[in-house]
Amino acid sequence: MVRVASEHDLPGFLALAAEVEHWFGPMVANPGFHDAVRKNVRRSTALVAVPSGPGLLGGLLFGTTHAPTYHVRWLVVSEQARGQGVGRALMADAMRRYVRGPAVVEVVTFGADHPGASSSGARVFYERLGFTPAEATDPGPEGGSRQVYRLTVPDKPFG
Repeated sequence: MVRVASEHDLPGFLALAAEVEHWFGPMVANPGFHDAVRKNVRRSTALVAVPSGPGLLGGLLFGTTHAPTYHVRWLVVSEQARGQGVGRALMADAMRRYVRGPAVVEVVTFGADHPGASSSGARVFYERLGFTPAEATDPGPEGGSRQVYRLTVPDKPFG
């Protein structure tokens, strides 16, 4: 189940962040990351995928400040839930809630030469959703390459 995140979900976001710090650089102890999560929670642009028990299966932070261009700011699926449709469910919910076509949705993910590019599955994930690789962008906080992926959304619902 995907729902809008609340302040109570911050520990879950931090647990997800801890799983991917080796790809993205330090987040758990970074006050800027905490602030970003809280800001998205206040704006109702943070989504979580919740299991039947404790914790989070995934989390997403979405930017809607520059319509008709939208941004997936952060999307992480817990290691045990990868490959089970959690990321797709988070993206589908975000697209339904926040995006009105015609629009463009952008996400910055690993460059092709980044060690996390294949092991994380992020590039293939976005390509399967219809995103296309675009220009390179600034390196991530850990120094690894990054690339913009872009999805053009026509004047119809995502899905």
